[in-house]
Amino acid sequence: MVGILFLAQMIKYRDYQQSIIDKSVKIFNTSSFVYLAMEVRTGKTLTSLGIADRLNVSTVLFITKKKAISSIIDDHNLLSPTYDLTVINYESIHKIPKNKWGLIVCDESHSMGAFPKPSKRAKQVKELIQYSKPYVILLSGTPTPESFSQMYHQVYGIPNNPFKNCKNFYAFSKLYVNVKQRKINGMFINDYTNGLQKILDKINPYVINYTQKLAGFKTETTEKILYVDLKDSTNQIIKRLKKDRVIEGKTEVLLADTPAKLMIKVHQLSSGTIKFESGNSTILDYTKAEFIYNKFNNKKIAVFYKFTQEFKALKEIYKEQITNDLEEFKTTDKCIALQIVSGREGISLKEADALVYYNIDFSATSYWQSRDRMTTKERKFNNIYWIFSNGGIEQDIYKAVVKKKDYTLAHFKRDLLDL
Repeated sequence: MVGILFLAQMIKYRDYQQSIIDKSVKIFNTSSFVYLAMEVRTGKTLTSLGIADRLNVSTVLFITKKKAISSIIDDHNLLSPTYDLTVINYESIHKIPKNKWGLIVCDESHSMGAFPKPSKRAKQVKELIQYSKPYVILLSGTPTPESFSQMYHQVYGIPNNPFKNCKNFYAFSKLYVNVKQRKINGMFINDYTNGLQKILDKINPYVINYTQKLAGFKTETTEKILYVDLKDSTNQIIKRLKKDRVIEGKTEVLLADTPAKLMIKVHQLSSGTIKFESGNSTILDYTKAEFIYNKFNNKKIAVFYKFTQEFKALKEIYKEQITNDLEEFKTTDKCIALQIVSGREGISLKEADALVYYNIDFSATSYWQSRDRMTTKERKFNNIYWIFSNGGIEQDIYKAVVKKKDYTLAHFKRDLLDL
């Protein structure tokens, strides 16, 4: 009993969380939704559960990433609220029984922001909302990480959203986007990425922004780039592929007959792995895995990787000293390796001594979301290490994403192909 009481005390709302709960309830007096734009580690999940308790609803559906489900259920149980909670991941929305939900919470809401056409995820959430007509809480530390245009499909299923008069994204773009044309592969297409400031102005009455700085976080983040030399044979494959666009082996073919394919192949090879035309993948070079193991020996680290074979390389070097299971990482002295897109949101890696990147993702969202996974209010230092190959593509990708820009085919052509 003492242990339970102690945990309950530990999970009490911070003053700023209580203030956000109060503000949200006021917004709900005149609106059906609230957007909590709270930076990572400030307690979006706990705050949203507190709001749910104040709304006097009987059922709450919380949609999140699979890795975050257990921690949300734990928080709910410790709060002992008055409502029933169902927590699922976005990929399981189709399994939900056709219930009338009092409140739907959409975690990492920016993941529904694809445009100009809505993603499957956004359409499924829209159907749920239109059937239940519930209160809605949207959660994200980065609501529009790459373009203000990402806001439309996050809210388009909510009745009385500020863009309700826009029948679809194309109608929305006529009012809120500076549409330009880009030439891709000889064809002109509309570019909708230049969303206007008035998108944020329209959504602002429903948004509560809160930063780590306001919450009193004083974590100092240090990033270091460490370079390694891949095997000569790996560098020769990269050089030959860029020149000839095809390499034929005895049983496999490596084909890069378009700039897009070449970009992906060079990205893989720069960390020592490759996927062949047959669909088979292999590890060509363990340099990065060996470097990480030797450099961070006796440290409990979290590693982000991009491609599946990179995790296999780590497993072959680390053996049983590394896992991809979050609970095992938290309760043992093992290190953890996570795929960067699936691990960048909704989880805490506070137990790690350092965060190490085996490879880098093209997405600016991956960069900004993943690098804060160790942060807590009490933590003073975050040590982050990027492992780049000398002469590889990683440095060019890094230069783009730190400026909150995705690394695109246009970057690749400019940086490596001089096209």
